[in-house]
Amino acid sequence: MEFSNRSKGYIDNCKAIVQNSFKILLLFFVTYIKQLIIKMKKVIYLLSFLFVFSLNAQKNKNGVIYDKHPGIDLITAFHSAQATGDLEKAGEILHDDMQWVDGNNNDRVWGGKQRVLNNINWFKNYFDYVSFNDTEGAYPDYVETKRSGNWVYSWFNVYGIHKNTGVKLDHPVLRLYALNKDNSKILRIIEYSNKIEFNRIWDARPQTSRENGKIYINHDNINSVRKAMYSFFNGDMDKAWSFFHENATFEDINEIKVMSTEEIKARDAEIFGSWDLVSLDESGYPDYLEYDWRDSKVVQSWWNMKFSRKSDKKSVDVKVLFLDDFDNEGKIIKRYLYWNKSLLN
Repeated sequence: MEFSNRSKGYIDNCKAIVQNSFKILLLFFVTYIKQLIIKMKKVIYLLSFLFVFSLNAQKNKNGVIYDKHPGIDLITAFHSAQATGDLEKAGEILHDDMQWVDGNNNDRVWGGKQRVLNNINWFKNYFDYVSFNDTEGAYPDYVETKRSGNWVYSWFNVYGIHKNTGVKLDHPVLRLYALNKDNSKILRIIEYSNKIEFNRIWDARPQTSRENGKIYINHDNINSVRKAMYSFFNGDMDKAWSFFHENATFEDINEIKVMSTEEIKARDAEIFGSWDLVSLDESGYPDYLEYDWRDSKVVQSWWNMKFSRKSDKKSVDVKVLFLDDFDNEGKIIKRYLYWNKSLLN
């Protein structure tokens, strides 16, 4: 009995030791986790501070932008002088030591004040109706910077009609104008523009007359257009469409969008649901134009069509011009249609 009591006491002591040990371990674990959380919070706070600091460190105000400013007024006056060819006014606005720079070509200097005045005079002598207008949706900005001075950024189109050739110029330009401190003089012009529009003027000059291919009065492509048209007239649709490429498109002056073959078939079916084509004749003779430029091949043909309305037999004469683009295999890949669809209303 005494041994039994001793055993029981020993077991109870062991249980107490285990329980106390577990409590100590649990307390140690909880304390460790709390300390770990505190350390993690400190790290998070530190990283957040560094992130915010880095964002603030990246910002540095260097000036102010205006959409209304005397500097903008100066550039407006300069554009007006350019458009009217007022060399005196333009000369007053340009600083004597200014530079005109090609921004498209590593800031290559085109010239100084006299070069700009020569350009204004050239426009005056060779173009009518010259204007400098803000590009649609754009407007000039006056930028007042701490480091690089005062600037006007201007997006505009130069418009004019070349006097000798009648070619229209509608030339988009971006110019950066550097101004002096009191915004009374232009110190520098950096210009970004594409001069390709001027190529059309050079090519159109009489002294540069050149051939651009050949015109044929007889050609297989002319025959293809004729055979296609008379196949349509005689109801042989499979043969008619065989002269067209399977992915041919159709641009009709009466329609908003370019049509596919299936779309123009549906449109024509609607027309011929109310009208009969009772006669089809060539007007004059077709031409086949084989251009050197862009290697294009075009048949232009004129037709007289007579329609009869099914409901009341009303007769209507319609004149049509077709321009048919051909591929290298002799298939029509695009047809342009010029006629008055309202006659069949």
